Amino acid sequence: MREEENLLFHISTPEDLRKLKPDELIRLSSELRQYIIDMVSKNPGHLGASLGVVELTVALHYVFNTPYDKLIWDVGHQAYGHKILTGRRDRFYTNRTYKGISGFPKMSESEYDAFGTGHSSTSISAALGMAVAFKKLGEKRHVVAVIGDGAMTAGQAFEGLNNAGIAQADLLVILNDNNIAIDQNVGALREYLLDITTSKTYNRFRNKVWKLLGSFGRFSPNARTIASQIQSGLKSTILDKSNLFEGLNFRYFGPIDGHDILHLVSVLQDMKRIPGPKLLHCMTVKGKGLRQAEQNQTAYHAPGIFDRETGLIIKTTDAGVPATYQEVFGETILELARKNTRIVGITPAMITGCALRTMKMEIPERVFDVGIAEQHAVTFSAGLATQGMIPYCNIYSSFLQRALDQLIHDVALQNLHVVFCVDRGGLVGTDGATHHGFFDLAFMRSIPNMVVAAPMNSLELRNMLYTAQLEKNKGPFSIRYPKGSGMINDWNKPFEEIEPGKARLIGEGSDLAVLSMGNPGNFVVKAAEILEQEGISFTHYDMRFLAPLDEDALHSVFRGFKNIITVEDGVLKGGLGTAVIEFMCDNGYSARVKRLGIPDYFVEQGTQDELIRECGFDTDSIVRVIREMV
Repeated sequence: MREEENLLFHISTPEDLRKLKPDELIRLSSELRQYIIDMVSKNPGHLGASLGVVELTVALHYVFNTPYDKLIWDVGHQAYGHKILTGRRDRFYTNRTYKGISGFPKMSESEYDAFGTGHSSTSISAALGMAVAFKKLGEKRHVVAVIGDGAMTAGQAFEGLNNAGIAQADLLVILNDNNIAIDQNVGALREYLLDITTSKTYNRFRNKVWKLLGSFGRFSPNARTIASQIQSGLKSTILDKSNLFEGLNFRYFGPIDGHDILHLVSVLQDMKRIPGPKLLHCMTVKGKGLRQAEQNQTAYHAPGIFDRETGLIIKTTDAGVPATYQEVFGETILELARKNTRIVGITPAMITGCALRTMKMEIPERVFDVGIAEQHAVTFSAGLATQGMIPYCNIYSSFLQRALDQLIHDVALQNLHVVFCVDRGGLVGTDGATHHGFFDLAFMRSIPNMVVAAPMNSLELRNMLYTAQLEKNKGPFSIRYPKGSGMINDWNKPFEEIEPGKARLIGEGSDLAVLSMGNPGNFVVKAAEILEQEGISFTHYDMRFLAPLDEDALHSVFRGFKNIITVEDGVLKGGLGTAVIEFMCDNGYSARVKRLGIPDYFVEQGTQDELIRECGFDTDSIVRVIREMV
């Protein structure tokens, strides 16, 4: 279809969208879905979630007066259609690229992005805050939060619902129920929603009641109340349990087909006239419109490059590339668990991403996916540890921030033997500012009793995972590692214990000293090879542990060198460089210390290489700084 014949290419804002006739929305939805497939097939991003809410996205912008009315997308994986319809279609090819538009809603990017999201389960709280503010200001605006059934499992979502139920604010929560987050949903809420959506008896009676009493729009206020009470009674009687949302003072409607756009528009128009907190339960299919994405929803959550005609994922990884840190973690923890029956694995809804699925397949009774609930994951691990289990709690660095209190209060204060596997440490790449994991080193080293380790390669990761479960190392033990290649192929060797707090001397030289933490040590090694050709040599320590620090190594460095460089992939404020300067001051040394790492701002999206270069701790930057210091 030529652009001039395409409805989508005549829409620059939702105001243009609202000029369409209702019947044209079906065609527009089809065009929008195909546009997302075309764009994401060559510029990778979050595919399945956005395909699943195409009709819902069109209907919301058609019915509500955005941006005056506020629309908040929980997490934001599903917001591509929203971005395309709100003035960013012509820039969408830059999605998730360096200096391009963000893959998530971002307030500074568009007035239509009512709230910045990236982590789950914040939408209801933010929407309630806006709704209360509008009520106080006397402004009649609608506020809509769209939250998935996976995100609804997190504690903050329930906190928001609980507060909203008594706030008497005009708030609409749309529960986008597709029975999956990234991996399959888990927990009692999943079973509860399945009861509602699969009960043929309830849905048959509900449809009869709706037909008998007519659509919402024709109800008088009293009739609407009667209909709601009848429907609530049906849920309670037929499902043999009270309605969770009604119990929290939300008026519950649904479930309805989230792909029937004409019905969606009709229902949303009616719901605009209903005051107070209300929840619309929409059933959708993640990956809708692309057969492979519907059939393999986890793989097509963010599939990378794929053929837009066949839907097949195009593999771009070279055969000779070393295994990722994630793959090494998955294989190693399974090997350890076979030998040590007290080892268990815990993850908050990232069983595939963190590679615990390998252990889950062989020892399912010792792997716990607790849903999107990082705080619970940490304290659940603490409870396991009190009874002699050795929990390996695997949480992405950026998500671990949500459980800082539990780290301190429930684990470290009680000195419990929990092993934290902090995945996606450092700069993660195209997910951008909401997902970078560069604060963990700084906040972890400030917690008493906590061992803070970072491997330079996958062999060190393997040995740290082994070391962490030894009886002599009882107490909290964190191991953080980045997304991507583990740097070496020859990692699957017999286990070797690594003494906590012991650095590794990699190279000796005379001009200065370089202290590295974790994966960036590999950039330092490459820099040494380049500078050797220029007659410049330096001593290089892979520190390995930020807590406890190897003070013997640091004494040796400060006694021997007046120029010292630290290199890390964490925030400079509070990380390795800060620790080294504190050591220097505490011990009366004097030296010039240059710190390389992540500067004091929120780094946006781009490839990992682009962002490491921007932050100035890539190989070329290290070479340049060493030349200047020499």
